[in-house]
Amino acid sequence: MSLPHSSSSSSPTPIRSKMARRVHTTEVGCIACEELGDLGAGKEGWLVDNPNLLCAIDTHCIALANRSVIVVLGWADPDQTRVKIRPELSPIEAEHVTAIEWLVFDEMRVVVAGTSAGCLLFYSLAGHLIHKQMVYPARIIRLRVRGTKRDLNHDTSSEEVCVVMPGILARFDGNDIQNMLQQWFQETQSQFWDQNRRSDDFENSHGKLPYQLWSVSKYGSCADAAITGIMPPPLMEIQSSEHYFCGITVGEDAVISAFRLSEDKSRSFVGALLSKVVPATFSTIATFSKLLWRSEQTSPKKLEEKPQSFARASPLTCLKDFPRKGEKLTLSPSGTLAAITDSLGRILLLDTQALVIVRLWKGYRDANCLFTEMLVNKDTSASSSRYYEPTKSDYCLCLVIHAPRKGIIEIWQMRTGQRLRSFVCAKGSKILQPTYRFGSSIASPYVPLEVFLLNGDSGQISVLHRTL
Repeated sequence: MSLPHSSSSSSPTPIRSKMARRVHTTEVGCIACEELGDLGAGKEGWLVDNPNLLCAIDTHCIALANRSVIVVLGWADPDQTRVKIRPELSPIEAEHVTAIEWLVFDEMRVVVAGTSAGCLLFYSLAGHLIHKQMVYPARIIRLRVRGTKRDLNHDTSSEEVCVVMPGILARFDGNDIQNMLQQWFQETQSQFWDQNRRSDDFENSHGKLPYQLWSVSKYGSCADAAITGIMPPPLMEIQSSEHYFCGITVGEDAVISAFRLSEDKSRSFVGALLSKVVPATFSTIATFSKLLWRSEQTSPKKLEEKPQSFARASPLTCLKDFPRKGEKLTLSPSGTLAAITDSLGRILLLDTQALVIVRLWKGYRDANCLFTEMLVNKDTSASSSRYYEPTKSDYCLCLVIHAPRKGIIEIWQMRTGQRLRSFVCAKGSKILQPTYRFGSSIASPYVPLEVFLLNGDSGQISVLHRTL
């Protein structure tokens, strides 16, 4: 039996056309190019299935790295910036790249790579090695760049680069890094720079960057960590100009642990033992390996640099909840909130000042989290004007949760707000966030946090909409 056919020339408009599909992202660029072939591009899931593939995004460029190569591409115009860097890594120690991040100043942008041997490598956008420095002979897990400006909520300003290693935290001051980079760029402008300079020239002309080093392994080795900001000194302690920092770690033995990090070089017995035994063991193994792999080259080798001693790290608290294991940690811009993912598919929202868990999500295995800022319910006459420029107070802090097993992205309002948005994303995608920009003035127009979505299969980069 056939359906009746209408003889009218005008057919009803499908409901589907009236209800247009809502778009939550805007495409801003594409990174598809031949250079990505060295990173495994071309295979389905190449961006997310390879644990050694690292990504870091800037406002105009993206850096991707595997164990032995770094590719820098301009995602707005891939033909404008295409740099392939092959760091000179130690074959004896099987050294490889384990972390990557951008450092962005007003007039300078560089790529920083951390290695499995505990070295930091600073590269210009032309692929020149600017600086190489040993932090500690251990695998660098992550590089964190953050800062807080002096305002009504912060009495002091702090800009830093935090180096995370298993059970170890290091802190570089942003001003020291900026001075080093300015000196290097001035040298390149005033005289011819040798492009064939070898990366094993360990002693740079501008000297070694000062930094603080702490052992935070009292509750076991950490899988991720962060310095959340400056904290007050302990009670009954004489006031001084010394700064104390709060360090948060997550790991296998303790899901969450917190430490008060002091600039004082007085160390605990464990810290003193680690600073003596580990470097000695590392140096002995390296020396023995060199004897086995000695080449015919007879040029004298420089002595291995000894890492500096640990400063004092006082444990504050820890959360042990076997078999739960802490996996990844994400800080809010002010450092007062931290989103922590664990091995049981849960996301913990930690108040880093009170050291209390204030929220919990369940059912998010292998999730990735980033904080963002969005315009929520801003429909006043002032904000609706096209001449109105939103200020910091107009934005609401939100948490973006990417659940790859569900294939969705969710946005939740902080701290106790509802879920504002949920939409499907392509398989093989990854959420990224531009790094903190050093030296940005409070008086300059406020730039809210943005979250980008990189589709590994198509190479497209999209930005999540700021408004709901």
